[in-house]
Amino acid sequence: MSQQRPLLIPSPRTPGKEELPYTTVQLKPISENPKPFSGMDSNSNSYPQIVNENSSHPDFIRNSSSQRSTSSIQSFHSKASGGHSVREVSFELGSKPSVRYGSRGADSERFSSSYKEINDQDARLVYINDPEKTNEKFEFAKNTIRTGKYSILTFLPRNLFEQFHRVAYIYFLAIAILNQLPQLAVFGRGASIMPLAFVLLVTAVKDAYEDYRRHRSDNIENNRLAWVLVNDQFQQKKWKDIRVGEIIKISANETLPCDMVLLSTSDTTGVAYIQTTNLDGESNLKTRYAKQETQMKNPEREKISGLIKCEKPNRNIYGFQANMEIDGKRVSLGPSNIILRGCELKNTSWALGIAVYAGGETKAMLNNSGAPSKRSRLETHMNREIIYLSIFLVVLCTIVSICHGVWLRRHKDDLVLMQFYRKKDYSEPKVEDYNYYGWGMEIFFVFLMSVIVFQIMIPISLYISMELVRIGQAYFMIGDDRMYDKASNSRFQCRALNINEDLGQIKYVFSDKTGTLTENKMEFQCASIGGVDYSGGKAIAEDEQTGYSLRVDGQVFRPKMKVKVDPELLSLSKQKHTDEGRHVHDFFIALAACNTIVPLTVETSDPALKLIDYQGESPDEQALVYAAAAYGFMLIERTSGHIVIDIQGERQRYNVLGLHEFDSDRKRMSVILGCPDNTFKVFVKGADTTMFNVIDRSLNSNTVKATEDHLHLYSSKGLRTLVVGMRDLSASEFEQWQSSYETASTALLGRAALLRKVAYNVETSLSILGASAIEDKLQQGVPEAIESLRNAGIKVWVLTGDKQETAISIGYSSKLLTSKMTRILVNNNSKESCKKSLEDALVMCKKLTTDSDASRRGSGARTTEIALIIDGTSLVHILDTELEEQLFNLASKCTVVLCCRVAPLQKAGIVALMKKRANEMTLAIGDGANDVSMIQMADVGIGISGQEGRQAVMASDFAMAQFRFLVPLLFVHGHWNYQRMSYMILYNFYRNAVFVLVLFWYALFTSFTLTTVITDWSSVLYSVIYTALPTIVVGILEKDLSRTTLLRYPQLYGTGQRQESYNGKLFWVTIMDTLWQSIAAFFVPLLAYWGSDVDGSSLGDLWTIAVVILVNIHLAMDVVRWYWITHVAIWGSIVATFICVMVIDVLPFLPGYWAFFHIAGSKLFWACLLGITIAALVPRFVVKIFIQYFRPDDIQIARELEKVENSRESRDAEIEMNPIFDPPRR
Repeated sequence: MSQQRPLLIPSPRTPGKEELPYTTVQLKPISENPKPFSGMDSNSNSYPQIVNENSSHPDFIRNSSSQRSTSSIQSFHSKASGGHSVREVSFELGSKPSVRYGSRGADSERFSSSYKEINDQDARLVYINDPEKTNEKFEFAKNTIRTGKYSILTFLPRNLFEQFHRVAYIYFLAIAILNQLPQLAVFGRGASIMPLAFVLLVTAVKDAYEDYRRHRSDNIENNRLAWVLVNDQFQQKKWKDIRVGEIIKISANETLPCDMVLLSTSDTTGVAYIQTTNLDGESNLKTRYAKQETQMKNPEREKISGLIKCEKPNRNIYGFQANMEIDGKRVSLGPSNIILRGCELKNTSWALGIAVYAGGETKAMLNNSGAPSKRSRLETHMNREIIYLSIFLVVLCTIVSICHGVWLRRHKDDLVLMQFYRKKDYSEPKVEDYNYYGWGMEIFFVFLMSVIVFQIMIPISLYISMELVRIGQAYFMIGDDRMYDKASNSRFQCRALNINEDLGQIKYVFSDKTGTLTENKMEFQCASIGGVDYSGGKAIAEDEQTGYSLRVDGQVFRPKMKVKVDPELLSLSKQKHTDEGRHVHDFFIALAACNTIVPLTVETSDPALKLIDYQGESPDEQALVYAAAAYGFMLIERTSGHIVIDIQGERQRYNVLGLHEFDSDRKRMSVILGCPDNTFKVFVKGADTTMFNVIDRSLNSNTVKATEDHLHLYSSKGLRTLVVGMRDLSASEFEQWQSSYETASTALLGRAALLRKVAYNVETSLSILGASAIEDKLQQGVPEAIESLRNAGIKVWVLTGDKQETAISIGYSSKLLTSKMTRILVNNNSKESCKKSLEDALVMCKKLTTDSDASRRGSGARTTEIALIIDGTSLVHILDTELEEQLFNLASKCTVVLCCRVAPLQKAGIVALMKKRANEMTLAIGDGANDVSMIQMADVGIGISGQEGRQAVMASDFAMAQFRFLVPLLFVHGHWNYQRMSYMILYNFYRNAVFVLVLFWYALFTSFTLTTVITDWSSVLYSVIYTALPTIVVGILEKDLSRTTLLRYPQLYGTGQRQESYNGKLFWVTIMDTLWQSIAAFFVPLLAYWGSDVDGSSLGDLWTIAVVILVNIHLAMDVVRWYWITHVAIWGSIVATFICVMVIDVLPFLPGYWAFFHIAGSKLFWACLLGITIAALVPRFVVKIFIQYFRPDDIQIARELEKVENSRESRDAEIEMNPIFDPPRR
């Protein structure tokens, strides 16, 4: 299929839309392009997004040639396009300052620097085509980029500095340094450094490889070539040599080397099409424009000079403000006039631009920082236990050092000639002290030596083991076919490796609605026009209709998407001369014209048939334009100054004189059209909450009343609604609007306030045309997923910008709300009324809870379920105020919370409220840019790769294609990951503590001198080779329950919420078990060989092998799912230990030469190994059996059920799990 540049201007920011092959809609010209009315230059009117920080009403208004800007933190889409547009309310002037999450004022907080008016101190001066003068006063950044962290010289010191941010590494470094001192040398100096060196080396190699890849990518990027104007002709220059102020020429499909302001393009209207996939992940085409003052200039033929005064570099990729002085004129520049580094030029032969930001100052590079780092809650709790182990270590060392001091006092007279101390040196004539530093220093040295000997009480290998286990877990999550979406060919993405186990502890799920619970694929369902409801008739099915089509020069053009049509409405749409026909005519003209949709043609296998594909701001707008086309009002062309609509076979041209786009305050958009009959009309569409405020009810009160009733009916069905109105502009009104519009759009100061005033003035006294209703269908499996989540004790909250009726309807259809729930509504406009509503709601909740408790005790009935429904206006007065506590108390008692009309930052505020006060794990899931702040605020953020671009995905910790995948992610992988990591942490504590305690018992029988019975290398290899691999394998592969069981019984997920697998009680039980096992491991050989002539090295080998066998069999006792690799890891580690001990003992330069072979030749050696294992593990085995039979938990019950699940009875059986009730809060 061929692909050409269309005559039509693609509307910017079509969420999730793939670029499709298309050709121009070839239509016969209607007439030569007339000048815009009253000399308006429609191509030059492009206005940036400006927020007047002194006002609570930001305004983003431009004409049709402007790039749609976005509000709030990161390109928050106006997903609603009306019916569900986000409602954001500000406090009145003079009241307390705007709250962070409750008001509009906070939205611009993060990028406020982009929107301030430019003054000379804050401005960057760029002289066009004069880089020398531009960089004369201040040398701007060169276009070299560097994403690498290190250089050859800085790698070692900086990498070590970063690694030693882990306190445990500093601890082991101190231990290694202490062991280098002659007085404290317990281990060999080389062996003591090995564990830390190994860990540092592995991490350093990983970091070096990653940085090498970054440097290689930087070199490729910096040495790419671009055409730069040098000496009045374009020459190739490396990207890294480009400077601010130079003119650059970009050809089709090339990537931009820097941020540049457009000067001219190959299109005569100055339009350029770009793709921003590398910038924000979106694949749809966006439009940028060159100013008419520079469009016709050719820099190779005539000298171009001028001055651009722009804002300083900042991170806001959707905002830009500048002024340009050229040919004695000053023109304003906005976001639609700048193209950013990383974008690709599409469907435009060439474009010229002036570099304004280069290298590290480009917006792409300033945004080159990942999402905030999150830390696993399990790892946070683990640090608490490491502190306990550190205290335990200090206690052991203190005991040894104090006992050593007592021993020295008792034997002070024997120390002179005692071999180890030999207090006096008689080898020289002058007698001096030898290896003795006094009683006090000896105690101090023994304490430090104890720390060195017992150092592995803090498991340094645990950190690497956890990273490896998480990588393995991520591999299996990504490869899970049950989380693979065939429709979008997308797999699960694991973007953060450090919080896998948090997926098994989630208590609250905060979900967006549109695009997350629903498909975000809008279908036009019905309409109310002129007070008549056209939803009752039987629509013509898609397979029964041919659809509206247009024939031009033997070719047929047909809308790509079919829409079900109402026969009665279709008939009326063809009647032009009746009142009903005129109403229908104006209604569909409004749907076809009041948007930023761009028609593109797509070739088919039939050369005579071409499909018209509408790309636009949102799926809502696309659905409305497809609906208009289905009824015979087909938008076929859009340029920077006009649109062409085919109306029942007759092509009519409308001049677009101005367009005021949707914003979060007005919640409506309007377009001023010059009609074919030389009249001027303003068409407006928007949310009913704001549209009825500007509709003149006196014109037709019956129609308004009927439309309101129809809107309520549509909303109750879960449909998304828009209200449409219009009015004619007289010549004087048009001239007044035009004058105000031109003045506002060219103003250099206060532009936002002026444009806002123009929009409000023209959008008044409207005549109502009707209302549209669009269906956003639920995603497959959403009701079942929500029901499963609730059965698991997870509280699901839905945070949406939709109106209350629509949200409630979707709540019922998704099984979020049920008929048995008691609903509490909080809809208030003041702080006092909010306080009263919350107090009344809390009283009601207390009463319902009390009644429910009484009935449950009497009849065993379930607790009363309460649903809280609250709107964004109320949240304005609640969040970040003293009312937060009441909201938290109320929400905690509710099963479901549904927040309507909430702004993006309010979503983040709600998550922050529960995260801070509930101390429970939170998960946020969304698909759009307006969900980014919520996703980043939650403990776990999940992005849905849907129709709304990829901002949510790029800001998330995990990403997937469908909401229903949340069930296997949490119930299966989350449960497994939590169980595995919990066990692995406790097992590592146990494994190392057993070894340390054996050394401790030995110290008590060797005069507390810290002589080591176990060789240096065995001590080092214990955590690296002897016992490391089994715990990693089990941590990746172990499954305590099957996938089927976990999905069948959602209650099993509660084990993670209740922290049953990792808590303080389990930690201390593990320590007690460890204490007993160490006693068995030490004293069995001690008693067996008491009085024999076996040397210490031989006993050391016995203890080493015994402990390795003990901890591996301990692990084997807990393994549920055995794989061949599990057998290899566990039994292979025991074999590897035997081999390593034998190798160490055959090396003559190491202590303990041939010790293993001396002791292993006797039967007593093997009897000791067997006796240690039995004595150490029998108590654990007995306790384990007792608990499983007499006090089983849910997992043990389910495991027993799995053993008999092949029988038919067991498959149909119900098992009793622990009830899910919220524990009382203190």
